[in-house]
Amino acid sequence: MKYGICTESVAPVRAEPSDRAEMVTQLLFGDKVEILKTEEKWLYVTAKYDNYAGWIDPKMVTEISSETFFQEDSIYFAGDIFNFVMGNSPMTIPIGASLPNFHNGVVQIDDQVFEFNGEVVKADDNPIAIVDLAQMYLNTPYLWGGKSTFGVDCSGMVQQVYKMKNIYLPRDTYQQAEYGEVLGFVEEAQPGDLAFFDNEEGRIIHVGIILEGQKIIHAHGKVRIDPIDSTGIFNTDSQRYSHKLRFIKRIMTS
Repeated sequence: MKYGICTESVAPVRAEPSDRAEMVTQLLFGDKVEILKTEEKWLYVTAKYDNYAGWIDPKMVTEISSETFFQEDSIYFAGDIFNFVMGNSPMTIPIGASLPNFHNGVVQIDDQVFEFNGEVVKADDNPIAIVDLAQMYLNTPYLWGGKSTFGVDCSGMVQQVYKMKNIYLPRDTYQQAEYGEVLGFVEEAQPGDLAFFDNEEGRIIHVGIILEGQKIIHAHGKVRIDPIDSTGIFNTDSQRYSHKLRFIKRIMTS
C-alpha cells in the first residue's frame, strides 16, 4: 500500500480520472491520503481524515512513508485567511490547512522542510469561537466540492470550521446531519449550532452555522449571512425564502 500527502495549496479530487470530471472535494496542504490504485496519469485515493474517495493528479501529492501516514494527525492548522509556506518556492495556503510536525515555524514532511509564515491555531486549544472561524470565510465564492477560502461549498466550510476546533464531522451535508442532538425550536439554537435544510423530496441538501440574533452563515452563491426562522433561510437579496429548514443540531464536543 502507498500513501501520500498534499504538498500543494489546494488539490481538486475528481469523480473520474479526467480534468473535466466533477470535483467532489478538495485536499488542502498537509492532508494525507491512501493511494488505492493508479490509472494512467491519475491516482485513486481516500483521504485519511474523512475517507472521502476520488481521483487526483499525482503532481498534487508527495509519497510518504507508512510511518508518516499513521502518525497522529496534526492539531496545528493555518489560522489566517491566507498564509505562506516556503519550500522550493513560496506558496499561499488557506485557513484550515494542516501543518504536520509543526515546530518553531517549520513544517516537516519526511525529508521535506517548509518554513511557515502566518497565524497558527492549535485545534485542541483553539480560543477562536466557531462563529468567528466561520466568518473568516465570509464572501468566499461558492464552489461545488470546495473546502478553502479560494472557493467553498456549504458542507466543506462546516467541516473545516469544526475541524479547527478538533471536532470531527464527515464531508457531505447528509452525513453531517447524522451527528449531534436535535433541538426542538429555532429559539433554542445557540451560536455554533448547525441548521440543516431539505428539498421537496425530504433529502438534506444544505447546512449552515447559526449566529447570534437568529442569523445564519452559509455558502449559497457565496458565503453570506441571512436571517433564519422556523420556515428556513430568508434571502435578503431576493426577499424570499431560499432554503426550507429541516432541523437544527447541536454538535456535542465531549
